[in-house]
Amino acid sequence: MTTPDLRYPIGEFTPPAVITAGMRDHALDGIAALPARMREAVHGLSESQLDTPYRPGGWTVRQLVHHVPDSHLNAYIRLKLALTEDNPTVKPYDEKAFADLADARLPIDVSLALLTSLHARWIAVWRSMTPDQFARPLYHPEIGQITIDYLLFAYDWHSRHHAAHITRLREREGW
Repeated sequence: MTTPDLRYPIGEFTPPAVITAGMRDHALDGIAALPARMREAVHGLSESQLDTPYRPGGWTVRQLVHHVPDSHLNAYIRLKLALTEDNPTVKPYDEKAFADLADARLPIDVSLALLTSLHARWIAVWRSMTPDQFARPLYHPEIGQITIDYLLFAYDWHSRHHAAHITRLREREGW
């Protein structure tokens, strides 16, 4: 699905009401594919294109590329906490403040490499889980009580969401 809303090019995240093993597999495949999808999305972009916001008032492509592993590192830790603790409370973080730090101005290859390594480990954990483990709870102070299933579908969406920011910008700009 695509939308004209530049903030949400694939629509806003809505967790599925009913979850099947096939849906989980599809979401896992989406997360596993993200490192290659991000590399493809940014392939051949110049420095000035990387420093172009994906929408007015939005992050630059470079910031998006650095944001994704920041976000997914947090999600990876949240997953591991939920698997090893009883209903842990996870810590939110200020995404905008992270995107304004000096490391968000580094060459994107740094974060693309991190994303590849992170996703290899993250997917290994996801694919080792039993069906019952997907129901394990965690508490997010900004969202409320959620499950590992929620994390899975949220980060499959997140993966597609930010890749679409870049690909839609390229389409609009004719890059």
